[in-house]
Amino acid sequence: MKIAILGAGNMGLSFSKSFLKYELIKPENLHLITRNQSKISKIAEEFPKSGVSTFEETTQLDADLIIVAVKPQDFQHVAQNFQFTLKENQMVLSIMAGIKIEKIQKLLNHPLVVRAMPNSPTLLGMGITGYTAADGISFSQLINIERLLNSTGRSVYLENEDLLDGVTALSGSGPAYFYYIIDAMIKAGVEMGIEENLAQLFVKQTMLGAYHLINNSEKSLEELIKDVASKGGTTEAALKTFEEQHLKEILKGGILNAEKRAKELNG
Repeated sequence: MKIAILGAGNMGLSFSKSFLKYELIKPENLHLITRNQSKISKIAEEFPKSGVSTFEETTQLDADLIIVAVKPQDFQHVAQNFQFTLKENQMVLSIMAGIKIEKIQKLLNHPLVVRAMPNSPTLLGMGITGYTAADGISFSQLINIERLLNSTGRSVYLENEDLLDGVTALSGSGPAYFYYIIDAMIKAGVEMGIEENLAQLFVKQTMLGAYHLINNSEKSLEELIKDVASKGGTTEAALKTFEEQHLKEILKGGILNAEKRAKELNG
């Protein structure tokens, strides 16, 4: 299989590294295309056996799969300024937030489109990707796409494309929510007189341990919270403040706003 990546940014490059790491493609069958001329030498250094070029230099694409990894806001401009024409049998995999299959098909004048929403832990092969496909994509083509997506972590097929905006808000943007909470916890630690590097260690290890407990326990989240929050204790004092400040509603509101923004990106 030959793969071309349109938009060799963080996500495009992390996908490329996963494909090569698991030997799903040969380095010489990978073509990385960037809008930024200044990035060419750095990308070429990282991927010495792969093709690297700018959009302007790319007049034809010898690829079975074309992964569109440009920013959603840039997609219309990029699509209207391609120097190449897609061939009938080429597959397109979009990893852009918000842009619907129908719009991608229209702007590329091409029917074979799969739309996916990964998240940043794909960099470590620990991501999760929701994906869906246009009519006309065969089962075997979908299996090939799934194999590629699974090299970056886990993938979940969704029948209903509308749910992908929710996936974008939940898991696509999700890592930033955790970083935000971790940052608040570290800052609280520093305010209590704990050195920042120590506060980081306590918070990160606590989060890691909590994740493993969730994953390995048959208890509900409510029960796990009760296990930590004894009556009249310190945890209860913190949780009471969160409830009084409506923290859960604030977080939910933010996530729903992320979904709203994903829908807006389709224009």
